Amino acid sequence: MAMLRHGERAYYSAARLHYRRDRSVKARLASLLAKQERLYSHISLLLESVQSKIKPEGFLLLSFFLLAAGSAGGALLFLSFKGSLLSGAMGGLIPYVFLRSLLLHRQMQARMDFLPAVELFYQCYMITGERQIRRALQRVVEEQRLLGPMQPVFEQLYRNLSVRGDDEASLRVFASSLGHMWGDYLVEILRIALVEGNPVSENLRELVGDMRKSRRIAEQERHKLLEIRIANFTPILFLAVFMGINIRYNADNSYRYYLQDAAGRDMLLNALLLIFMSFLMGLWLSRKKM
Repeated sequence: MAMLRHGERAYYSAARLHYRRDRSVKARLASLLAKQERLYSHISLLLESVQSKIKPEGFLLLSFFLLAAGSAGGALLFLSFKGSLLSGAMGGLIPYVFLRSLLLHRQMQARMDFLPAVELFYQCYMITGERQIRRALQRVVEEQRLLGPMQPVFEQLYRNLSVRGDDEASLRVFASSLGHMWGDYLVEILRIALVEGNPVSENLRELVGDMRKSRRIAEQERHKLLEIRIANFTPILFLAVFMGINIRYNADNSYRYYLQDAAGRDMLLNALLLIFMSFLMGLWLSRKKM
């Protein structure tokens, strides 16, 4: 009887620990994300595209933490509901904006080396008999001849196609990692080869030819993307120069106006909001140019 009671106590203790573990913040967040399938898939795709080890739950937990910290900091600094609301919104969006910026940076690097990568894949595909897509990818990866960031992108594609068991999801990650029109064309060619099993050597040859013809246009688009990225940081530079000059020549009045006066705090908040919005607009324009 004593042994039975001891077993019951152990059982209920384990049950309580399991219950507490399931009611943790991480478990609740995972349960919430399970209901938001579209959001979960979108964040997972972005994280996998940049080959991040962070889980979607951890990413959103960080976003919620920065949202709360931004709201509290905005309330203390700007002493208004508007300051708390806008600071919280900007703080909560920082991880997503950073993730998008990192992905865009890698897409721009990969775009410059995409044509040599497709040419190498076409050669390996012809060597393997025009039907073995996975074998051609394996040969491309093993030869280690891909330039720049294209090597890890193709390695990720080959690894996902080999072990994931979901070719469509693997192709979506590959397309997201590339992020441009030519990458979408290559994904469609690979999809035809994987799903239907048809030879795609003619499609690959046409893709290589079209990319060679449009090389000059692609060069011009890269210059436009560079101009957009430079323009993203110019408002921050102008604000820093403007405030630096004021503080340099009249520090006391600058402190009273920027921090103590309500109108000055509101002006500073609006300036930060406009800078943040201009950065978001730059990301959106860059995606359109890709």
